[in-house]
Amino acid sequence: MPAPFPCPPSAMSSSTPTVSPRVAVIGGGPAGLMAAEVLAAGGAQVELFDAMPSLGRKFLLAGVGGMNITHAEPKPAFIQRYGARAAEIGRLLEDFDADALRAWIHGLGIDTFVGSSGRVFPTDMKAAPLLRAWLRRLREAGVALHTRARWLGWDASGALRIATSEGERRVQADATVLALGGGSWARLGSDGAWVPLLAQRGVAVAPLQPSNCGFEVAGWSALFAGKFAGAPVKPVALRLDGQAPRQGEFVVTDKGVEGSLIYALSAAIREQINNAGRAVVHLDLLPNRSGEQVLAALNKPRGSRSMARHLAGLGVDGVRAGLLRELTDATTFQDMERLASAIKVLPLELVRTRPLDEAISSAGGVPFAALDAQLMLNEVPGVFCAGEMLDWEAPTGGYLLTACFASGRAAGLGVLRWLKEQR
Repeated sequence: MPAPFPCPPSAMSSSTPTVSPRVAVIGGGPAGLMAAEVLAAGGAQVELFDAMPSLGRKFLLAGVGGMNITHAEPKPAFIQRYGARAAEIGRLLEDFDADALRAWIHGLGIDTFVGSSGRVFPTDMKAAPLLRAWLRRLREAGVALHTRARWLGWDASGALRIATSEGERRVQADATVLALGGGSWARLGSDGAWVPLLAQRGVAVAPLQPSNCGFEVAGWSALFAGKFAGAPVKPVALRLDGQAPRQGEFVVTDKGVEGSLIYALSAAIREQINNAGRAVVHLDLLPNRSGEQVLAALNKPRGSRSMARHLAGLGVDGVRAGLLRELTDATTFQDMERLASAIKVLPLELVRTRPLDEAISSAGGVPFAALDAQLMLNEVPGVFCAGEMLDWEAPTGGYLLTACFASGRAAGLGVLRWLKEQR
């Protein structure tokens, strides 16, 4: 296992005394805090600025209900969770993977455990103790932490413009790490306001899009939405054409669907909608029964029982029965083969994502092609990027946080190497 913070390559060492370089970190989430820790350990003077009244707000909210910090699955499978960006994120994880992250957490005095699903949690399931211990370590390392300090870009001299409650500051930094988050949960600081600031410096940014998000249908009937909005559907399997089905659960909303099973496929669903204007997912309402078993049960004599009671005896009741009636026509219930087929392969058409600000995370951002191997912007030397503002996405399950930590660490080490080269 790699050490959490290997000594930078003679980062600040020299045979003659030098003034420690000044580095600004913009953003107080996991990526920014990790970059600050690496930089302070490497001998830099670090000032961290965050627009919110307190640090780590999205991190804390992500921990509500249980702080899923990373995942214990084998590394090759772990890396594939990053989809089209598996190669880029995989390089970041070479030096700081899930095991190294757990070791780092233990170093803060926080124990972890692996849940039955492979997800890793702090023993107390809370984010706040971890964040408090981390901020204490950063202060002890000399990191200056500034809240209610919003980055406004650069002035003509290249100084950072920082809006504070006492007026605008100009900060001259030898290097800068931007860890400003994506575009989801603006009330917690990830508002995407940095996009035009980078565009002004010639950095092309991929449009921010919802990830791990809900989707809308063309429109539920008023009867269905009124009766079943908020109802969980479980267990259920879902698949896209050409893909293997996944089993889990989702929730019906007044406008569509959301929940863990939907989030797991959100990137593929979103891209189908982007390309074709819609995406069709296929529901299996009885994933633990074969089509033959369902048909055999439907063909049993039902006597005086209604079709609704007949289906309920099979396990198709409540919201399952509601979906079946909402997404088929009346003639389906007159043909048991068609009905069995619909129960096992029920098409659901999705037409749009829910708004970006409702999403758990976002896709899009600064492309890796706009960065060098140290995560420095090609167009703006001395400025490094990390975290969710980079163009990648991942499902929930600890993968998002792990990549944020790893990219923040990589950016911090990149700054130290670059500063050494400038001497």
